[in-house]
Amino acid sequence: MKVTALEEYGLRCMLLFTEKGDRGPLTIHEISASEKLSVPYAGKLLMILKQAGLVRAVRGRKGGYVLTKPPEQIQLREIFAALGEPFFGNHHCRRYAGDSEICVHDDDCKVRNMWSTFDRFISGILEKVSLADLASGRFNYLESKENLPRQKESA
Repeated sequence: MKVTALEEYGLRCMLLFTEKGDRGPLTIHEISASEKLSVPYAGKLLMILKQAGLVRAVRGRKGGYVLTKPPEQIQLREIFAALGEPFFGNHHCRRYAGDSEICVHDDDCKVRNMWSTFDRFISGILEKVSLADLASGRFNYLESKENLPRQKESA
């Protein structure tokens, strides 16, 4: 599993809107400067977020971009879905060994079952954590210790 640069910076852009609050739209130049991104890359991120319905453009002299709904109503799952592929979707089973065109374990694949379990777990977390939770440092789902895997103690 990898988080792409597009996903990382897209999420950071969404956090900027949350941190700015109701103080008006953010411009591409403000986002670019704040995150040390090129203006074209910031523009690309905003275009993707706009197409996903997460931000909208405000025209005029004091225009820019704003969130389409309050941060409490935007789940992290929506943001990641707009910016990339599912973390463990079906792409992990697209390549097969040798000349095979299908997986030799197609009927009873324990590895695919593991990836599916990881995908459901991460999707569940992303569904429960809002942009507002992330901005405030509250991770409602993760605050419950039984939802976290145990860390190994070093000897």
